[in-house]
Amino acid sequence: MKDINEVKTEKLQKVLARTGMGSRREMERLIETGEVAINGQTAKLGDRVSINDRVTVHGRLVKLVAEEEVPRRVIMYSKPEGELCTRHDPQGRRTVFDRLPKLKGERWISIGRLDINTSGLLLFTTDGELANRLMHPSQQVEREYAVRVMGDVKPEHVKAMVEGVMLEDGMANFTDVQEFGGEGINTWFHVVIMEGRNREVRRLWESQGLTVSRLKRVRYGSIFLDKRARAGEWIELTQQEIDQLSEMAGLEKRRVKGSIDSHDRIERQRKKTRAIRSVNKNHRPN
Repeated sequence: MKDINEVKTEKLQKVLARTGMGSRREMERLIETGEVAINGQTAKLGDRVSINDRVTVHGRLVKLVAEEEVPRRVIMYSKPEGELCTRHDPQGRRTVFDRLPKLKGERWISIGRLDINTSGLLLFTTDGELANRLMHPSQQVEREYAVRVMGDVKPEHVKAMVEGVMLEDGMANFTDVQEFGGEGINTWFHVVIMEGRNREVRRLWESQGLTVSRLKRVRYGSIFLDKRARAGEWIELTQQEIDQLSEMAGLEKRRVKGSIDSHDRIERQRKKTRAIRSVNKNHRPN
């Protein structure tokens, strides 16, 4: 029989990810560097901890919290072309993190990436476990893109991309391809893919001798890009939308007592977005 007084332990990388320091995969890499210690001993992958343990990162004490005590926050961001999905760029180019709201004691973790020439929906969360699960191929989370294609798209091209094409990093396919109008160099399609490999949408079209001239992500799982969020703006998701993502990821819904009501939070963030928009109008990259 299980001791009711037994302290719950979890994998170290999962507990660290919950603090907002990064995704679970990022925390695994951090542990491998030897910069994480548990009760004074260098940690290793596979170690488990409870909230009563003393964990340090780079010598600094990390405040551990129980899973049920941490609010799960998610925002959608409308990424414009030309921004990088990295926290810092040595060349000083704008990144998607530059315009996100500031957090105290946490940080935003990107759920997936978009390349520099792709625009549209990016999701960010404070919950590393949620980010990890929604990105993992085993979850089979749909990503939908609007694609403008240059070239004569024939039924056999679509058939091949749905059935599967061997790319340099393995088989890939769209689960759905729908034409959305236009003609010639201005033909639009919507495609659905179940994973997020590098430039996978573009490479699938290129495998058929076709060129993607515009690419925009419009949906990630159950979340559609909100038209109220113009390029370079963000909106915080409602509790209902966060619950849908949590269920999709196989996580329990999390309601923290004393946290901001969803509607109030959304209104506050929209006001901040308008202020950010005003500041960004005057911002010019070096």
